Amino acid sequence: MSLEALDRLRTRQALQGIRRLLVISGAPGWCEARATELSERYDGDWLWVSPQPRDGRYCAPGALRRLLGREFMHAVFDARQGLDAEALAALAGTLKAGSWLVLLTPDWRAWPVKPDADSIRWSDTPQPIPTPVFIRHLRNCIEADAHTLLWRQGEALRAADDDRPHWQAASGAPLAGQRAILANLRRMTTGVAVVTAPRGRGKSALAGMLVHSWPGAVIITAPARAATDVLSQHALGRGFFIAPDALLQALEEGTAPHGDWLIIDEAAALPAPQLRRLIAHYPRVLMTTTVQGYEGTGRGFMLKFCASVPGLRHYSLTTPVRWAAGCPLERIIDEMMLFNDALPEPGRVAFQTKDAPVKNLWRSAPALAKQVYLLLSGAHYRTSPLDLRRMMDAPGQRFVTVRGDSAAAAAWLVEEGGLPPLLSFSVWAGLRRPRGNLVAQSLAAHGASPFAAMLKGLRVSRIAVHPRLQRQGYGSCLLAGLPAHARGYDYLSVSFGYTEELWRFWQRAGFQLVRFGTHREASSGCYAAMALRPLTPAGETLVRLQRERLMRDVRWLEREVDEKIPVNAAQASTLNKRDWWELAGFAFTHRPPQASLASLQRLLLNVSLPLPALRAWLEQRQCVTRICATLGLTGQKALRAAWRRETAQALRALNGTRADALMKLLSRVKKFQPQF
Repeated sequence: MSLEALDRLRTRQALQGIRRLLVISGAPGWCEARATELSERYDGDWLWVSPQPRDGRYCAPGALRRLLGREFMHAVFDARQGLDAEALAALAGTLKAGSWLVLLTPDWRAWPVKPDADSIRWSDTPQPIPTPVFIRHLRNCIEADAHTLLWRQGEALRAADDDRPHWQAASGAPLAGQRAILANLRRMTTGVAVVTAPRGRGKSALAGMLVHSWPGAVIITAPARAATDVLSQHALGRGFFIAPDALLQALEEGTAPHGDWLIIDEAAALPAPQLRRLIAHYPRVLMTTTVQGYEGTGRGFMLKFCASVPGLRHYSLTTPVRWAAGCPLERIIDEMMLFNDALPEPGRVAFQTKDAPVKNLWRSAPALAKQVYLLLSGAHYRTSPLDLRRMMDAPGQRFVTVRGDSAAAAAWLVEEGGLPPLLSFSVWAGLRRPRGNLVAQSLAAHGASPFAAMLKGLRVSRIAVHPRLQRQGYGSCLLAGLPAHARGYDYLSVSFGYTEELWRFWQRAGFQLVRFGTHREASSGCYAAMALRPLTPAGETLVRLQRERLMRDVRWLEREVDEKIPVNAAQASTLNKRDWWELAGFAFTHRPPQASLASLQRLLLNVSLPLPALRAWLEQRQCVTRICATLGLTGQKALRAAWRRETAQALRALNGTRADALMKLLSRVKKFQPQF
C-alpha cells in the first residue's frame, strides 16, 4: 500500500467514525522516521507516549492515567524498548474518531526474544526479560486482524479497507441511554449512583449534562482536573471543581463547599477510604468510572467498594458515542488484552486438582489458559493487563486448577523465598529490598527472624471459583490439594485485605495469621494481613515464631487499627532476646519504625529515661509535625534519626555491654550464619 492509498483510507475512516491500529516494525531509527513522516502528513495532536522524553506533545507511559478523560487526534505509542500494556489500552481510549494509533515495535521476527524493559515492573526480576508468550499473542492478534495495518521494514504496508456506512457524530444532545439515566438521576432526592462503561460511551458527557441542567449547586472532583475536560465541555461553565485532597481537607475543617450533588469523575482511581469520606457528606453523589481493566482498581471498585454502599444505583452505557460501533481499534485492543472474553460455563466438574505450569499451558492449551486468566482476573479487585503479562511470562508462576469441561476453580501461586543468608538479614535490617518475594521479605522485614526469607514458600496470589459454582466447596477443595503441589517448599502463604469472612475462609484451610498491617490498602480499604500454612519442620518453626511475636505485639497493634485482631494476646511487658535484636536493628541499622513498634513500646516500659521523641510518638501519640516543632527538628528524617538515637541510649542504659556487642555484630552482617 502506498502513502496515497493510506491517505484514502484515513479519509474513509474519518467518515466512518472509526479508529485503527497502525503497527510499524523494524529498526528503531526506521520506525521513528516512518512515524514522523505520518505526523507531518496528517494534522492532529500526535501525542507521543514513550519512556524517552521528546519535543512536542509527549507523555510517559506511567503518567498516561492523568490524561484519562481527555481526547486526542492520532497518537504514537513507542514500544521499541518495552510495552506497557496498561498504557497502550488507556491511550486507545483517548483517541477520537478518525485517529491512527501508531505502535512502534522492534523487528517483527526478533521481538519475542528481545528483553522487554517494561518487564521490570511486573516480573520481579532484577533485569529485563524477554516476554515471548505475550508478544507472540500480540503478533497473532495483529496478523489475524484484517483491519489492523502492519508496516514492516523492507515490506509493503499491509492493510484492508472495509465498506462501512458514514457515521453521524453525536450532536451534543443526550442519546437514548443517556436520557434514561439522566431522568432517573434528576428524580433522586438522596443516595449514591454510579455509571460504568467502557471508554467512549459518554459517561463524562452524561455527568456534564447533569451539571448543566441541575438548578442548584454541583461540586465536581476527579483524580486530575485535566480528566474532567469532557465533563466541563458538556457542563457549559456550570459546576465547581475542587481536587479530592483539597475537598477532604475542607471536610475536616468544616469549610467544604455546599452542593446538591457531588460528582466524582474517574472514581475508581481514588482510594476507597477517600471515596467513603466524600460520599458521606453530600445528599446526592454520582460516580463515573471505567471498569475495563487498564485502570487497575476498576474491578475492585465494583466488587468491593460499590457492593459496600447501601442502596447504590448502578447504571451502565454500552453504545459508543465518540466513535462508531465495531471500531477496529477498540476490537483489536480488546482481543490483545482479553477485555471482553466471556467465561465459559463450567460443565461437569470432578473434585480433583491439576497442576498447570503456566508457560506450557499457554503454548499447549491456550484455550484453557485463557479460561484460567478470565476466572482469576474476573474475581479479583485488582486486575489490569499487568496480570496477563505476569501470567504469560513472569518466572516463578504456577497455576493449580479444578476443572471438568472448563476451569471451575483456579489458584495462582508464586514461588518465593530461598534468599541467601546475607540478603535475608539485609532485608531484616532495612538495608535491601530486592524485587519480588512479597510475603518472604515481609516475614524478614517486619517479622521475628532475620533469616525468615531463606525458607521457600508458595504464595497464593489469587484464588477464584466460577460464579456458578461458588459456595459448593470447590475453593476449599482447591486449597486442600495445594500441599501435593508444594513439595520442596516450607510453607504456603497468603496476603489479603482483612475481613472476618475472608479470614475464616483461610483459617478453615489451615492457615495461621502471622502479620497484621497498620495501614489500610488504598484499593480495598482493608488492613493487609498475612497468613501461613507450614509444610515442613522449618516452616512450623517459622510459623511458631511469627505467631508468638504477633501474640506479644497485638496489644499495641490494636491501638493503631480500628479492628479486632483475631489472636490471643500474651503478657509481654518485659524485653526478651528477640526484642533486643529488633531494638538493636532499629537503633543501629535501618529497620523501619513500624516494624519495631511493639518492641519500642516495651522498651519505654522498662526504662525511666526522658526519651522525649519516642515518648511523644508512642505514649503521647503526637503527630510528626507537632513533635518536630516541639523538639526543633527539621522534619521526619531528623525525627527518625532522633528515635534511633534515643533507642540506642535506652539500650545502653539497660545493658551497655550487650548493646555495644549487638552494634558490633550488626556492623559485620557478612559474618552471620542462618539460625532461628
